Amino acid sequence: MLYATPALDADDLRVLSDIEKMSDGLLDVTNGGPPWMVHLRRNLTARAIAGSNTIEGYAATVDDVEALMTGEEPLETADRTRAELEGYQRAMTYIQALADAADDFRYDAGLLNGLHFMLQGHHLNKRPGRWRDGPVFVTSPDDPLVPAYTAPDSELVPSLAGELIEWLNDGELDAPVHVRASMAHLNLVNIHPWKDGNGRMSRALSTLVFAREALMPPEFSSIEEWLGRGQNTYGYYRVLQQVGGPRWTPERDTHPWIRFCLEAHHRQAQQAQRRTDLLSRAWIHLGDTAAESGLDERVVYALLPAFWGSKVRRTVYQQDAELSDQQAIRDIRELVRLGWLTPHGKARARYYAAGPRMAAANAEVRGNLEPYADPYAD
Repeated sequence: MLYATPALDADDLRVLSDIEKMSDGLLDVTNGGPPWMVHLRRNLTARAIAGSNTIEGYAATVDDVEALMTGEEPLETADRTRAELEGYQRAMTYIQALADAADDFRYDAGLLNGLHFMLQGHHLNKRPGRWRDGPVFVTSPDDPLVPAYTAPDSELVPSLAGELIEWLNDGELDAPVHVRASMAHLNLVNIHPWKDGNGRMSRALSTLVFAREALMPPEFSSIEEWLGRGQNTYGYYRVLQQVGGPRWTPERDTHPWIRFCLEAHHRQAQQAQRRTDLLSRAWIHLGDTAAESGLDERVVYALLPAFWGSKVRRTVYQQDAELSDQQAIRDIRELVRLGWLTPHGKARARYYAAGPRMAAANAEVRGNLEPYADPYAD
């Protein structure tokens, strides 16, 4: 028996309808394939990876995750954290690839264990890619000596994981994808089938459900960035403890969990909608301004990351704009000379940030500064 999907109330259905409307609007944009979409998709993926690992204590900047994604060296991340980020990136890349896998795609133990090995393969002493063979506990944040949750006996893991896999393939297929993804997350994290990495695998599974069942690219639907923010992380642990109980008790009420996840998806959708609108306007404005200075429109590939506060790497600009070494070097030098970019660091550690001329662009383009709406407010 798994933790059961609860009935949705009127507020849940209203919030779900809002999320779906925002998703439809985002889908229209992503299907159009605007040139700035490469920046947004990479940035959203990096934010999800950074958020999910931050929950587990492996803090890294979004800039460093983006650097790893593009084959660059991170500037601030320690080696221990880097190994965790690289593992999660491998799993996320595969999940994104599975979005358009064949129609005969099926969940199975091999898939879940394979994703787990991608995440944890650098910890060979923790049985990566294999069900655990002993007890496992989730420690309390208040006292590490007190278990907040005791997972089912290891002898039960294969049957419970098998039940979850069967549900993923054939159970409640007419339920909204946000609900299915949330219930997959809840059940996997409570089965806790591996020795380590269960939280990240549960969040990754939620993203995989979106990749398979939603038309939206999974990085637009992931709530990992939102969950990785301070007070949200505490709320996440609190609701998991409230719903999951101190041990495997699937008869408990799961409605608070669904409500928590729907709020997270609503807020993440608001943020994605606002970022999409902002980048669309910034691309047009920066392109027009660059043309007035006699620059080719391609330089916007370098200006856009600086506009929203990311570090600009010359090699990444070169990849994005499909330029030769010399073209990219000349463009970056000209952007520095004109005050659009400011160099920092030396040699392989060199990057570029927004220069003094970017302030005017920010003032011109920045739009809605209203707080995000509370989806469950009266």
